[in-house]
Amino acid sequence: MLTLLISGITWMVLAFALVREVYFAFAKKTDIKHRLTNIIILFIVLFLTWLKPDGIIDFDKLSGNDVLITQREGGGNCKTILKLKDNYTFTERSICFGVSEVKGKYYLKNDTIYFENEEAGIFKSEFYEFAVVRTDKSYQELILYTSRNDTIGLWLPVIKNEEGKLKNKEDNR
Repeated sequence: MLTLLISGITWMVLAFALVREVYFAFAKKTDIKHRLTNIIILFIVLFLTWLKPDGIIDFDKLSGNDVLITQREGGGNCKTILKLKDNYTFTERSICFGVSEVKGKYYLKNDTIYFENEEAGIFKSEFYEFAVVRTDKSYQELILYTSRNDTIGLWLPVIKNEEGKLKNKEDNR
């Protein structure tokens, strides 16, 4: 929320600077090259920010195609997103009073997804050991377990599942 507020204020300050530069370019005919350069740069920055608010480069797509995406929103607008990529890497992003991201590799064995080589996030020191996809008529969810003794697990609704791309590949470890 604070980031959105700061971004909005910054955008309005840049818009004000653009209007100011346009005004002075017409009011004072001196130093028109410098003002024209400022106007073009400010216009490009404001236009690209309005057109692509998440950024011009989508770094998530550079890391591979999504095979399975799960997402859950909890209390206090906290959100957890888990993405499995086609190159057998995963990213779990937790947004709750800060952003924590856990990355690592996964492999499949029968109907179970095992996680390994995790890089811990800022607010997390450990990650789940394995997960199982549960299908119920038209609804799918991924259940994450911290260990074999975990009986409850954390369930995340599946948003995207390209089952043809999520294959058993024993040699990807």
